[in-house]
Amino acid sequence: MSIIKKILLILPIIFISWCVQLSAGETKKIGKFKDWEAMVSSEDAGKVCFAQSSPILQGPKSNNKRDAKLFIAFRPGDKIIDEISVTAGYEFNNSNSVIAQSGKNKFKFDIKEQGFAWIADTKVEFRMIKRMKKGSRIMITGYNQKNSQTIDHYSLLGFTKAYNAAKKACS
Repeated sequence: MSIIKKILLILPIIFISWCVQLSAGETKKIGKFKDWEAMVSSEDAGKVCFAQSSPILQGPKSNNKRDAKLFIAFRPGDKIIDEISVTAGYEFNNSNSVIAQSGKNKFKFDIKEQGFAWIADTKVEFRMIKRMKKGSRIMITGYNQKNSQTIDHYSLLGFTKAYNAAKKACS
């Protein structure tokens, strides 16, 4: 079975269990680092540690702020490290790509499901994280079900410290 098929089978289960754990209040903040924070949560499969941030700027401007977030997760029980995911606060459409851009570097999210997008290639995730450690801002472009484009700007101030704290918490 290909890695993408495996991911597509596992992602809904992980997402649902993650949401259940979040609603159960078992997620603890382990550090706040400028515009990023590190968190740890317990699941049946073990600990999940992640760094997360919310956009500092969202476009287009509207009165309805979307609940967008960018995550880097570690799931040692599932042997997953450096898992990048993003939500724009809506269900992404299947016609357009979700793209992260920092400077001249672009990274495509391959899998879109249940309002989240993931990168399937671990080498691409590694390059994106390396770029995030050096950069000051990353923009995520997505499209909703009505084909309207959104662009979320994330500050990378504090990213490296939040990333390192989350990684250490799950090592």
